[in-house]
Amino acid sequence: MITLETDWSVEATAERREKYYAASQQKFVPFREPMVFTKGEMQYLWDADGRRYIDLLAMNVCISVGHAHPKVVAAACAQAAELTHCTTMFYHPVPAHFAEELAAVMPKGHDWVVHFTNSGAEAIDLAMTMARGFTGNLDLLSLRTAYHGPTAAAQSVTGIAGWRHPGMPGNVAFVAEPNQYRGVFGAGAQPYLDEIDRTIATATTGQIAGMLIEPVQGYGGVIAMPPGYISGAAERVRAAGGLLIIDEVQTGFGRTGDHMWGFEADGVIPDIVVMAKGIGNGFPLGAVVVRKQIAEPMRDKFMFHTYGANPTTCAAGRAVLQVIHEEKLQENSRIVGAALLQRLQDLQTRHASIGDVRGRGLMLAIEMVKDRKTKEPDPAITAQVFENCREAGLILSKSGPNQSILRMVPPMCLNLRDVDLVAEGLDRAFAALS
Repeated sequence: MITLETDWSVEATAERREKYYAASQQKFVPFREPMVFTKGEMQYLWDADGRRYIDLLAMNVCISVGHAHPKVVAAACAQAAELTHCTTMFYHPVPAHFAEELAAVMPKGHDWVVHFTNSGAEAIDLAMTMARGFTGNLDLLSLRTAYHGPTAAAQSVTGIAGWRHPGMPGNVAFVAEPNQYRGVFGAGAQPYLDEIDRTIATATTGQIAGMLIEPVQGYGGVIAMPPGYISGAAERVRAAGGLLIIDEVQTGFGRTGDHMWGFEADGVIPDIVVMAKGIGNGFPLGAVVVRKQIAEPMRDKFMFHTYGANPTTCAAGRAVLQVIHEEKLQENSRIVGAALLQRLQDLQTRHASIGDVRGRGLMLAIEMVKDRKTKEPDPAITAQVFENCREAGLILSKSGPNQSILRMVPPMCLNLRDVDLVAEGLDRAFAALS
């Protein structure tokens, strides 16, 4: 007989994972010792021992408006109680309303349409298919250190070796990311735009399907695109017959503070926008929002995502949009993010292992180096500080190609009182090194 009792102990949970999880699902763990969370409330988490933490990871940027936000939970529960799932073969008003509401928060003056998926990686796959189908071209450009997802197609446009597995499809060329701290061409946008021209001329047929860009690279280490880069890239890509595909999976829904979408900072209008993670505040959901004419060529073939327009997750998504507006979370991201960045800059003056601090809104990072002059990455000291952060009651992540970056992407309800606690905890984590 199958029972539904749950053993919450850390030891038993770790043992079950080790025995029953495939190796492919055991790699992605943060700390040296396992950790079990039993409860989340807004920006806080509690472990199996009842200890509270400030969540600076937001469960991989999925928790946008707060853990167990009552409005989101209520909306999802109400819909699940009526009809938990309805295939898109049939019509349902909840996802139809949500599509309208997503289109309404996109730049005005364009006909935007929505295709709901199960995840961000599936949305990336679909965006690639749309671009190739509309343009008739195969070649795509992506950035080195970009991360776009774990499916085979999304891996093919991911520029970090640790995320790439054998058997990915081809027709992808990579260009240097415009990293203003350690980029191969130094600072500024122009050298990296010139690299796009060179890459189109030498590593493609000369005609491309599009280019994928994260306005702020997430797993790549919180690398913000400098002013003029996205708009300049759009010009070059469109001149080569391609489309601008913006990956807002981590940056979207007000997280960057100044705008609803990260691409808006550069005054550019994409052709295709991919979103997920914060769209559902933890409920599995993704979407491609695209100009209507670009989606039209797919009308004659089936494209189906089983849970993509699930009414329960879409009900949660509608509530997320409402909460972002009502609780002014975009503005909160701007104010609280700026305050936290200032505290990180203060830490940098007192800890020589910090090579760079950076961020936009509530996407922030500390980059660790062995020497500030050589900028040699220091993954070992990053790992030590990371473990010390756990002891200080902070949950964040290691990031970047060398795992030498501490990434902070908290729920957007983080407040100014939390900033003091985060700064003090980080200070203790660094001080513990000596």
